[in-house]
Amino acid sequence: VVMSNGVVEITLSNPEGHLTGIQYNGIDNLLEIINDETNRGYWDVVWSPPESRGTKGTLERLAGTSCEVIVETEDLVELSFSRTWNSSLEGKLVPLKIDKRYILLRGSSGFYTYAIYEHLEEWPSFNLDNTRVAFKLRKDKFHYMANSDDRRRDMPLPDDRLPPRGEVLAYPESVLLVNPMESQFTGEVDDKYQYAIELKDLRVHGWICMDPPVGFWQITPSNEFRVGGPIKSELNSHVGPTTLAVFASTHYGGSDLILKFGERESWKKVFGPIFIYLNTVSDEEDPHTLWDDAKKQMSDEVEQWPYDFVASDDFQSKQQRGSVSGRLLVQDRFTNTTGCISASGAYVGLAPPGDVGSWQRECKKYQFWTEADEEGYFSIPNILTDEYNLYAWVPGFIGDYINSTIINITSGVNIDLGDLVYEPPRDGPTLWEIGYPDRLAAEFYIPDPNPRYANSFLLNDPNRFRQYGLWDRYSELYPDNDLVYTVGESDYTKDFFFAHVLRYATLVFLF
Repeated sequence: VVMSNGVVEITLSNPEGHLTGIQYNGIDNLLEIINDETNRGYWDVVWSPPESRGTKGTLERLAGTSCEVIVETEDLVELSFSRTWNSSLEGKLVPLKIDKRYILLRGSSGFYTYAIYEHLEEWPSFNLDNTRVAFKLRKDKFHYMANSDDRRRDMPLPDDRLPPRGEVLAYPESVLLVNPMESQFTGEVDDKYQYAIELKDLRVHGWICMDPPVGFWQITPSNEFRVGGPIKSELNSHVGPTTLAVFASTHYGGSDLILKFGERESWKKVFGPIFIYLNTVSDEEDPHTLWDDAKKQMSDEVEQWPYDFVASDDFQSKQQRGSVSGRLLVQDRFTNTTGCISASGAYVGLAPPGDVGSWQRECKKYQFWTEADEEGYFSIPNILTDEYNLYAWVPGFIGDYINSTIINITSGVNIDLGDLVYEPPRDGPTLWEIGYPDRLAAEFYIPDPNPRYANSFLLNDPNRFRQYGLWDRYSELYPDNDLVYTVGESDYTKDFFFAHVLRYATLVFLF
């Protein structure tokens, strides 16, 4: 099946719905042409039986069994590739109804994709460990990767990871490049986890081809359908060249983030849409500026959310959604005896009803987060109809806030919660403090890496902690005894190791 608007042309297998080709700017296919057609652009899941332990399961590329034109007008086309499940497929395919959608708009320099997953109550229980969209780009074209302003660079080839060019280190994902095809990468460690980003910052990432200049970008305009909340880290782009849109995974969260479906449990969720954006510049312009253009496009997509052109009734329009606003204050009687102070920079969000911090483990429904202003005011728009609790945390104060009152979002509602007061947990005044409670470890001591594994692009802040093998530096710095931190004398920026590894640190308290 071919979709074309004169700017971009995409080819999909019928009825499976795998992306087999993307044509743009004179390149006949941006996807890896040496790969099998099922291994170029695809949706997949990792799933396992309900009694399984750990976070490993069966990897399944989601293939449709029927193709349907949902919308075809002068302005857009939306295609559906779907399949259902029956008892004859038990143990063979994940027990979900899958509906994968692709949308192409008139004049658009890219395309959208989303999917609806559904589990009926009469279907068997199972675990869903991971689901994503993956794009494998041509390794002869795409050599420059960008996933943040401070992590943009030329990248090694996938061939460099294979022996004898590459040497596997402590785990399979980390490979020392001992004889790469381009000598500039000699001695570097390639590891996809070095490029992980917190979801709140993961809006756009991708690759640049220099000749002809073409950018391939994956844009996520909303995080509402992702799991684990805004500070969960997730994979994105890495050596391949590969670009991922990960919607649910156990990365950095473990088994708590497995979607576990029990007996007679019904469930439906819309993942996406995401936007695959393609851009170019003239031969006289710097191709690196394609990253700046991709960021501008990302801002445009965020402004348009929720999209008004999505055909599925399961994707709620702006008119069907609601909003919540209010102000968060902090009452800490040991630091401010005159009253409340504003929760400046607080992260405030709606997530399914739970307990304190449960949003970090929530993985079946939707979440909506924002950052409060200097006065503690917040506004959360475009919330799907459902019941929620309001959660928050405030930089500079320990603990989590929860407002246990159920917030019922209905279509068109605009709820003003007024002033809310967070009282951080305390048993008395602060006697001493190590670090700053902002859910980061950037203020602690980060050692220089072992020169054998030092990557130049990670040597400077804020990415020093991403160097491979820093856990071994603890034993090298403290070969015989554990770290000793003397309150009142030690400086946590120099004397407190940024991660707890191998052994527990010993603290000496001076009063």
